[in-house]
Amino acid sequence: MTWTVGFDLDMTLVDSREGIIATMQTAIGQQGVTADREDLWQLLGHPLDHTLGHWLPENQIEQAVATYRQEYLVHAVPITTPLPGAHEAFATVRDLGGRVVVVSAKVAPAVRAVLEHVGLVPDDVVGELFGEAKGTALREHHAGIYVGDHAGDVHGARVAGATSVVVLTGPNDRETLERAGADVILSDLTEFPGWLRAHRAGATA
Repeated sequence: MTWTVGFDLDMTLVDSREGIIATMQTAIGQQGVTADREDLWQLLGHPLDHTLGHWLPENQIEQAVATYRQEYLVHAVPITTPLPGAHEAFATVRDLGGRVVVVSAKVAPAVRAVLEHVGLVPDDVVGELFGEAKGTALREHHAGIYVGDHAGDVHGARVAGATSVVVLTGPNDRETLERAGADVILSDLTEFPGWLRAHRAGATA
């Protein structure tokens, strides 16, 4: 039976920090508001409307979302880069007979644009899900492992009954991820192939 590994996108597979922050500042700035880079960084990974809601009143969020999504494809995607180990992580899953699904809070067209830009090819993409809501997609894809960088990713894995693997390349530190209940904490994705091979060896022993 084919097994599946789910991956988050931003700051798990790709370094999208500069593009997201700059595009967020543009979207907020067009509403006459400024936002500190560090504050935006700490909210990376949350749904877009939730993040914008920290700075804008409800009646300005819809326009800011539209601005963000338009600007993101033009300006942020081209400066996004794969994080170390991302290509090897996909390759290892496939070498071991598994499938890859990317489950992200981003809208699916933006997820696909980023993946195409960095040369990562998953078997499927699911967008616009955060936290526990990711668990639904992970269950539907029979994902037994979910790899992310955020406490919300841990919660999504837990809902799906999947092993939660997190990397320390995002805004959440080790203590935060431990409190969230992460099963496995890696420095970055370069450690994932070795972990996965050992994990699969144990599962099939």
